[in-house]
Amino acid sequence: MARSPRRPAAARPSSPDGKSERERIIDVFMALLGEHAFEEVGLAQIAAGAGVSLADLRNAFGSKLAILAAFLKEIDRHVLAGIDADMAEEPPRERLFDVLMRRIDALAPHKAAVRSLIRSARRNPGLAFALNGFAVRSQQWMLTAADISASGPRGMVRAQGLALLFASVLRTWLHDEDPGLARTMSALDKALSRGQRYVGFLDDLCRIPARICRLRPRRRRRRDSDEDTIAA
Repeated sequence: MARSPRRPAAARPSSPDGKSERERIIDVFMALLGEHAFEEVGLAQIAAGAGVSLADLRNAFGSKLAILAAFLKEIDRHVLAGIDADMAEEPPRERLFDVLMRRIDALAPHKAAVRSLIRSARRNPGLAFALNGFAVRSQQWMLTAADISASGPRGMVRAQGLALLFASVLRTWLHDEDPGLARTMSALDKALSRGQRYVGFLDDLCRIPARICRLRPRRRRRRDSDEDTIAA
């Protein structure tokens, strides 16, 4: 019996807004986060909302955290693409203030999702740990955008401190209904002031090991002198 010819695979419908499959998945995931807790959003739900199969979703992202990481990477890209060249002559604190306010502006359409993530992280240590890792990576880019070194151990500490600082500002932003974001800008300004004092303290700490190294030979000679006295 002759086998009937195989039908050609149906073409995937194109997105009306011209967005890619990955972009649709990210958008749907963030929209769902605005309505549900992180742990309540299912992969099948995301696939259905984005109009893709589970196989396509798996091919694009390995997990919900991977989708979230892609979203934050896009936020980073948006901020970096909008760097204001006129800020180059401003002090580091002003440059960083401008960069972080740009980041808040980029997050504005996803305010409900950010609120949901923060709530979920409070009761989910694993999610909180992952979010901190994402935040530190993003803040390394934000420091770089402000022309502040983010390399080496000191840069990593700066990025971690900035991630915590920015998280505290976000809590103010979530309750700031003023279109001008006056409360948010005030909170960021005060947080950066505290951060400046912390960085100064960190610089002092980084100089301590050198002092200790200079003291060690003296301590060694003192012990050697005591041993010689005992032997005599």
